[in-house]
Amino acid sequence: MADITAGIVVFPGSNCDHDTEYAVASFSGVRPVMLWHNEHDLQGADVIILPGGFSYGDYLRAGAIARFSPIMQEVIEFARKGYPVLGICNGFQVLLECGLLEGALSRNRDKKFICSQTAISVVNTETIFTGLYRQGEVLSIPIAHGEGNYFAPPEVIRRLEENNQIVFRYCDPEGNLTPESNPNGSIGNIAGIVNREGNVLGLMPHPERASDPLLGSGDGRRLFESVFGCIVGGSVTG
Repeated sequence: MADITAGIVVFPGSNCDHDTEYAVASFSGVRPVMLWHNEHDLQGADVIILPGGFSYGDYLRAGAIARFSPIMQEVIEFARKGYPVLGICNGFQVLLECGLLEGALSRNRDKKFICSQTAISVVNTETIFTGLYRQGEVLSIPIAHGEGNYFAPPEVIRRLEENNQIVFRYCDPEGNLTPESNPNGSIGNIAGIVNREGNVLGLMPHPERASDPLLGSGDGRRLFESVFGCIVGGSVTG
């Protein structure tokens, strides 16, 4: 794989930044760089990753303050130019707060923090993040969040459905979408969505924690492999 620079944004309170760095560095030819929240230099990144954690202590609400970090001005511009941006868990919350994705995340249905291995179904394989998955494939990916209950007005949900922007849904091990398999109460069992242009993905499950079989699952690895392959192949040009 050709040289790729993956920028990993670090906010005060990020706690999955080094997990993400470890996962990214495991790919030959991919160089992770840590981007501090109060800087403006993306250091030549080809892809930006907003990792999980509790940015700014989740004060006000998850992702609300991180959205105003200086680095996010650059990330928003980077995304608007068509370059890939991946938001994981708290990173997804930040993407929603800054308007790069539609909708919002509220407290989990049972008002409890959830940390567990979870099954998700691949709904859309036509994105730069999911090209190496099979349609309907069931993945085992861990979740760890207190505010993962995705919701949006009916017209937004309808638009996401019509434009094939729903990428992952919570399911049971057989791929069935049931209330019992929905850990946080997200509308439509939604676990991850992409923007209309297809270059910004947000998801609550943690693919970086499922990027090595030693961690219990390697199902998240192909997400990173998919986007890195698109960058090398020229499918991502900005």
